[in-house]
Amino acid sequence: QVQLVESGGGLVQAGESLRLSCAASGSAFSINTMGWYRQAPGKQRELVVGIATGGSTVYTNSVKGRFTVSRDNAKKTVFLQMNSLKPEDTAVYYCAAGPRDSYPYITHRWAYWGQGTQVTVSS
Repeated sequence: QVQLVESGGGLVQAGESLRLSCAASGSAFSINTMGWYRQAPGKQRELVVGIATGGSTVYTNSVKGRFTVSRDNAKKTVFLQMNSLKPEDTAVYYCAAGPRDSYPYITHRWAYWGQGTQVTVSS
């Protein structure tokens, strides 16, 4: 069984930074394409950034230039560095892995999801 565990969320003021981590565990699991999502109250879950095995990335426009995704394949961990945070970044952040088709950033079909970590940005 594969598990994804997010950490690093918290309460910060606008302009500050947070670094989220998503650690994967489970036998015979190799990180491939993964995604960071977020869901704000009353809104649909949205893709924040996707990162492929080779390191290529896709960011949603609202976080470009502020958020940076990275990965440590040896540690089976993906990170999300979030700088210049804004109140509109407030959401529960989830990581996802194990794409179920060739277009996970569009279909949002993933085999595994983490439990989420809350990020709250005050103005």
